[in-house]
Amino acid sequence: MNKLALQFVGFAFILLITFGAMQNPYTSDYVGALKKIAVTVTKQKDPLFAEIEQKKNEYEIAPEDARIDRVWKAMPGLNGLKVNVAESYKRMKKEGEFNPEKLVFDEVPPKVTLNDLPPSPIYRGHPEKMMVTFLINVAWGNEYIPSMLKTLEKHHVTATFFLDGSWVKRHPEFAKMIVDAGHEIGNHAYSHPNMKNLTPDQIKEEIIKTNEVIKATTGITPKWFAPPSGSYKDEVVKIAAEENMKLIMWTVDTVDWRKPDPVEMVNRVANKVSPGAMILMHPTSSTAAGLENLIIRMKEKEYQIGNVSTLLSEERVKSKK
Repeated sequence: MNKLALQFVGFAFILLITFGAMQNPYTSDYVGALKKIAVTVTKQKDPLFAEIEQKKNEYEIAPEDARIDRVWKAMPGLNGLKVNVAESYKRMKKEGEFNPEKLVFDEVPPKVTLNDLPPSPIYRGHPEKMMVTFLINVAWGNEYIPSMLKTLEKHHVTATFFLDGSWVKRHPEFAKMIVDAGHEIGNHAYSHPNMKNLTPDQIKEEIIKTNEVIKATTGITPKWFAPPSGSYKDEVVKIAAEENMKLIMWTVDTVDWRKPDPVEMVNRVANKVSPGAMILMHPTSSTAAGLENLIIRMKEKEYQIGNVSTLLSEERVKSKK
């Protein structure tokens, strides 16, 4: 009887130890790690996994650093593309054969971004980024703003509106309307001066005063500065940078303030646009009438339309197909 009791106690002890080991988090982690290793080894022995690993270099793209161009000044970089072998394998496993259209990529950021460059004006986005942006400078033209906003909303387009500070002070309801519609806000100086003719103190006042009134009205502090009439000097660029702002110029001008025929204006702009273009416009009768056609033409050319921040980011354009 004693022998039987001892055997029972021994069996219970072994059972208890085994149960404890199974519940031990370190044991669970160890078992989990072994399973992952086993899965990885299995994949690596799979010819499809090996083929993806072998061919990935053919499809990967190195990131491009931001740089100062001799003509275009500051130009943003562009993320590279690296094949995610494990995720690509998952997508191809069912068919069991290599398919480049099912490759999964991770974006790789460049080492140098716009923020790493010395202060310099920006005229365009990256020339390989299939995106354009609308720069809408506002110091007048209130009567055209509602219809332009409706057109942008209809086509799911976001733009960057550069607001004159004195205009915001006189018409806060329009500034709020633009923000409520989801658009980005930039600084267009306070009194629409020729920035090239101002002293350093005057330059700073124009920029800071506008930021203050925009902040007070909309809650937003702009990070982009568009000098009135595109007039600037190096000092303007440096002072804007001191206020944590980058100076924005344009690639293509609608010249809508001359009241061109809307159809002719759109045709001229569409023929000049290239990847990364920044298109300048104002709230005018020509732009209000031609905006929808311009959006359609851009989309026909397979350009996405984003605000300045999106265009100048290093992120690649995601295909909508």
